[in-house]
Amino acid sequence: MTKRILIFSLVYYPRFIGGAEVAVKEITQRIAEADTTFDLIALRLDHTLATYERVGNVNVYRVGYAGKQRDSSDSLPVWLHFNKYLYPFLACVKACSLYRKRKYDAVWAIMANYSGFAALFFKCIHRRVPFLLTLQEGDPVTYIKHRVRFVYPLFRLIFTCADYIQTISYYLADFARSMGVQAPIAVVPNGVNVTLFSDLQGVGRAEQRRKLGIQDNEKVIITTSRLVIKNAVGDIIASLRYLPERVKLLIIGTGYLEQSLRKQAASYQLQHRVSFLGFIPHDALPEYLHAADIFCRPSLSEGFGNSFIEAMAAGLPVITTPVGGIVDFLRDKETGLFCKVGDPKSIADAVLLLEEQPALREAIISSARRMVEQKYDWDIVAKQMRAVFEKSITNKR
Repeated sequence: MTKRILIFSLVYYPRFIGGAEVAVKEITQRIAEADTTFDLIALRLDHTLATYERVGNVNVYRVGYAGKQRDSSDSLPVWLHFNKYLYPFLACVKACSLYRKRKYDAVWAIMANYSGFAALFFKCIHRRVPFLLTLQEGDPVTYIKHRVRFVYPLFRLIFTCADYIQTISYYLADFARSMGVQAPIAVVPNGVNVTLFSDLQGVGRAEQRRKLGIQDNEKVIITTSRLVIKNAVGDIIASLRYLPERVKLLIIGTGYLEQSLRKQAASYQLQHRVSFLGFIPHDALPEYLHAADIFCRPSLSEGFGNSFIEAMAAGLPVITTPVGGIVDFLRDKETGLFCKVGDPKSIADAVLLLEEQPALREAIISSARRMVEQKYDWDIVAKQMRAVFEKSITNKR
């Protein structure tokens, strides 16, 4: 019998794509439509988006008012930003309307933020419908709790009213327990399309480097991330001061810190070594990763970090910090290198170590790629999530 699942996700494809959105798309695509059907309620935000469309295996319904929007949802105009606060109520109303027709077997909230509130409100009305909560949060737990301090008791209900919890890391599982969760918790990580990221398709490495103006003797560090405080892109820029002139940095992503990061590069007289490439479609990322030599994101906090395992699948050694969910998959000098939090010099030291010890570099690349293939391929993750859906429906408290 086909199961029906309703997803609450603040934003979704094709305009707004982050780790959580990639996870939903990849998982739902791998679960046969004859087995499970998915509806999803998201904010519309951009006037070019339809109020309803089919995206992969998901029926996407959009609510809220719309305007002209950039590729990133991190720098919304003030009047569009208020949409986020309306979303829990608008999404709940839409969900109740859909439920009268579809009679969902479960609701699935992506993150305990606006989507979590929407699912909570729906759960208060339809108490018999199982509620699955997925934690994909990347911000520090202290910051999350500070943001919701005025509605903290209501926020805590998102966790305590959920019938099943799925987290993408053990770090987030501990966060769930700290919120008083009594429901079962399953740790199922995010994944990577190994074929897409490991096989260089389209433009080859040499051609892509030529297009980007990279010389044969130059080494390229790449980072793919939102330009926000937690991703510490400024620390990578600062690390170039300790590295040879031939080391360049490619920054893929957008966010509210872009202008200040450009000013930082200019203040260090490094603007000729730092390239801001802006938004790049997710499917096009492999070509840029294969053009680079090292992946770096010295995160201040991280729930998991799809970008790290995507870089590993592309054959890049990863430099990052031992925070949050990163320690689930990165072992120092085995599947990557750790640098210190907030320490640009330690980033430079890790880059130089990879250059000075090519055998270590190759061992890290080989070990990381093998780990990704064995544990983090989306096909493997989707099977684990199928089991989570089954348990969340049958184990309703």
